[in-house]
Amino acid sequence: MFKGFGISGLNPKALLLHFSLFPQFIDSAVGWPVAVQTVLLSMVHLTACAVVYFAVGVLARTVLKTRPSAARVVTRVNGAMMIAIGALLLVERLAG
Repeated sequence: MFKGFGISGLNPKALLLHFSLFPQFIDSAVGWPVAVQTVLLSMVHLTACAVVYFAVGVLARTVLKTRPSAARVVTRVNGAMMIAIGALLLVERLAG
C-alpha cells in the first residue's frame, strides 16, 4: 500500500496535470482566494483518483485470486505488450 502511495506521489504526470489543466478552473474573480480554490480542486481530484484506484485494486485482487488462470493470462498479456512496445521503440530509434 505504501509503495503505491510512493509511486503515485512521485509520478510527474500528476504535477503536469495540475499545472496544465487546473488553472482553467481557477477564477481569481470569485470570492475565494486562488490558493483555497487550488487546494479544493486538488483534493477533489485526489479523492476521485483514490476511489477509482481503490475500486480497481479490490476488483482486480478479487478476480485474480479466485481465477489463477486469469492472473496468468493477464501477466502474459502484459509481458507481451511490454515486449512489443520495447520493440517498437527500438525500431523507431534505429530508423530515426
